[in-house]
Amino acid sequence: MRTPTTRRQHSRAGLRYETDLTDAEWAVIEPLTPRLEPRGRLPVWTPRKILNAIVSVLRGGIAWRLIPKDLPPRSTTFGSFSRGRDAGLFGRIDRHLVLADRERVGRVASPSAAVLDSQSVKTTESGKPRGYDAGKRVKGRKRQASVDKDGRALVLDPQPADVQDRDGAVPVLRLSRRSFPFIVKAFADAGYAGDKPSTATIIAVEIVRKPPDQVGFAVHPRRWVVERFFAWISRNRRLWQEAEATLASARTFLYAEAVMILVRRLARSP
Repeated sequence: MRTPTTRRQHSRAGLRYETDLTDAEWAVIEPLTPRLEPRGRLPVWTPRKILNAIVSVLRGGIAWRLIPKDLPPRSTTFGSFSRGRDAGLFGRIDRHLVLADRERVGRVASPSAAVLDSQSVKTTESGKPRGYDAGKRVKGRKRQASVDKDGRALVLDPQPADVQDRDGAVPVLRLSRRSFPFIVKAFADAGYAGDKPSTATIIAVEIVRKPPDQVGFAVHPRRWVVERFFAWISRNRRLWQEAEATLASARTFLYAEAVMILVRRLARSP
C-alpha cells in the first residue's frame, strides 16, 4: 500500500535518470563488482556509470545503440555486459544479495525451501532459440524460476517455450542444489508432477494443486510468491518480450533485474 512514507522511500527525485543508482544502492553492490586493474590508463567510464547504462537498457527496453549520450557508449556498455554475462557475474551477485537480505529480515542465510514456476513470453524476430507453448499459446521462450518463500530469485533459466515444465525443472533443481545446498523441498504446480522433477535431486517436489471446486482466479498457498516475482520483473520493458539472440544474454538480464530488486531493498533498509 502506498503511503507518504513509502512514496518518499521509493522516490527517485534528484537523479539524472530514474534508472540511475543512488549512493546507498551503489554502496550495496560496489563490493560485489569486479575490481579495476591497477595498471594502465584510467578508464574513461566508472563501473557505476556502466551499470547505470545497463539498467537503463533493461528498464527502458531500448536498443544498445539508443543509450543516452551522457551515459557510456554502446561499445563500452555492451562490452561490459558481455564480459559479465560470460563470467556469470549477475548470478553470483544475486546469490550474495539473497543471503544478505534473508539475514536482514532474521532468516537463516541459506534457504531450505524453494518455489518453482515458469513464465512463457513471446520473442521478437531476433530471439532464438524458441519454441511453441501449446498450453499458453505462446511462440517464444519459457522462463523457469526458482525463488525462496519470500520471492527472492534463486535460479533463473530461460528455455525454448516448447520445453515441458517437468523437463525444464531438472536443470533448475540441479542448479539450486549447487548454489543453495540446503534446499530440501520445492513447491510447484501440477505441471511439475512426474518422475523427472522428483528424481532429479534429493529435493522433494511437493505439488500444490488448485481446489477441485475453484472457479476463476484464486491465490494458491506457496505458489503466489513466484507469480509475484514474475510481476516484478515484468515492470522492465526489456523483459516484456524476449529480444535477446542467445539464452545466455536472456539469463543475464533476468539476473540483473533480480539483483536490482534486492539492491533497492537493502539500500532502503535501516
